Amino acid sequence: MAASADSQVFRATTTAPVNIAVIKYWGKRDAVLNLPTNSSLSVTLSQRSLRTLTTASCAPFYPAKDELTLNGKPQDIQSSKRTLACLASLRAHRRELEDANPSLPKLSSFPLRIVSENNFPTAAGLASSAAGFAALVRAVADLYQLPQSPRDLSRIARQGSGSACRSLMGGYVAWRAGSLEDGSDSLAEEVAPQSHWPEMRALILVVSAAKKDVPSTEGMQTTVATSNLFATRASTVVPERMAAIETAIQNRDFPAFAEITMRDSNSFHATCLDSWPPIFYMNDVSRAAVRLVHDINRAIGRTVCAYTYDAGPNAVIYYLEKDTELVAGTVKAILGEKTEGWEGPFYTPLKDVTTPGVSLDEIDPRTVESLKDGVSRVILTGVGEGPISVDQHLVSEKGDILSA
Repeated sequence: MAASADSQVFRATTTAPVNIAVIKYWGKRDAVLNLPTNSSLSVTLSQRSLRTLTTASCAPFYPAKDELTLNGKPQDIQSSKRTLACLASLRAHRRELEDANPSLPKLSSFPLRIVSENNFPTAAGLASSAAGFAALVRAVADLYQLPQSPRDLSRIARQGSGSACRSLMGGYVAWRAGSLEDGSDSLAEEVAPQSHWPEMRALILVVSAAKKDVPSTEGMQTTVATSNLFATRASTVVPERMAAIETAIQNRDFPAFAEITMRDSNSFHATCLDSWPPIFYMNDVSRAAVRLVHDINRAIGRTVCAYTYDAGPNAVIYYLEKDTELVAGTVKAILGEKTEGWEGPFYTPLKDVTTPGVSLDEIDPRTVESLKDGVSRVILTGVGEGPISVDQHLVSEKGDILSA
C-alpha cells in the first residue's frame, strides 16, 4: 500500500468458476431484472480447468469513471447497463456499512478499476459471462467487505448475467425462478456441495471458439415470442425435471441424472429450432457427439455418459470418474493425443490409456470422422468449488494494471 491515505489503493481478487446447466435457463419474464421464465440447475466446474480471475480495486485518485479491462482490452463499462446495475447494488450495500460506521474509509465514493482475465474463449458457448459476472460481484463484495452471503449476492450477479448467480456457489446449484415482481426470490441455492458427489467429471469438446451467430439474449427473446413449444417447457416440463434431477443428485444416481440432462438439452434446442426464424446453436459436429454418447452407452450396456449443450456448438459430456477410461478414453482414441487440451489437470487417469474404452467398431464411422475433423480442442474437468479469494492481483499496489 502507498504511504498516505489519499494515495492508497484498495484491492481484492477472486477466481470464479464456469457452470454448465443440466436444466437450462432460457427465456426472461423481466428483461431489466433478468428474471427467468423457469428455474434451472447446473454443475459448477473445477477452476483448475476453467476460471475467471478478477481484481477489483478502488482509490480516490483514480479517474472519475469506473473502468473495466477484460483480457487486456478496455471495456465500455458506461454502456453496459447490466454491469452498472451490479456495481450500483454493491455500492449501496457498502454505503450502508459506511453510514453505520463513520470510521470506515468511504470506498463507495471511490472510482473502481476492475481487471479480469479468462483462461477460456469469451462468447464461445462456454458460459464466460457467468464466470465473469460472478467474479466481478464477488471481488467487489470482498473489496467492500460486505457481509452478504453468496445466496444474497446471487441476486446481484443475476442482474449482470442470469447464469452468473449459479457461479457464486460450488457443487450442484439451482437458480430458483421466483415469482415476485421485484425479483427478490429469484436467486441461487446450493442443492449439494462438491463433496456430496465429487466423482462427477466433464469432457468439453470445443467445436468452435468463434462468437455465436445469435447472442443468447436475442435468442431468448425470439424463442419466447415465437416458439409454440416454449410455454409448455417452462410451465410443465422444467418443474418436473428440476424435482427429478435434484432427487438424482441427492441419490448420486448417474443414469437418472444422465437421462434428464440429455432430454433437457434436447428440449431446449427443440424450442430454439421451433423459434421463428429457427435458431441453430448445434452443428453437424455437435450432433456427431450426441451419436457418440448414445453409441458408448449402448456398447457398454449401461448409461455411463451424458451430453448437454448450451447456446453454442460445444459438447459437454458428463461421466463418473470410475468410467474415465470408457468415456474419455474412447474420445481420446478418436481424436488422438495431438488434439489440444489432454494435458490438463484431470488428465492423469488417461495418461497411460492407449486403447479405446469402447471398440471403435461399435461407433458409427461417420461419427468418428466428423469428430476428428471438427473438434479443435478438449477440456477435461469435473465438479468444483465456488469463488475463491486469492492474492494474485491484476492491479498493483500503485493502481497499475498487471497481467495474470
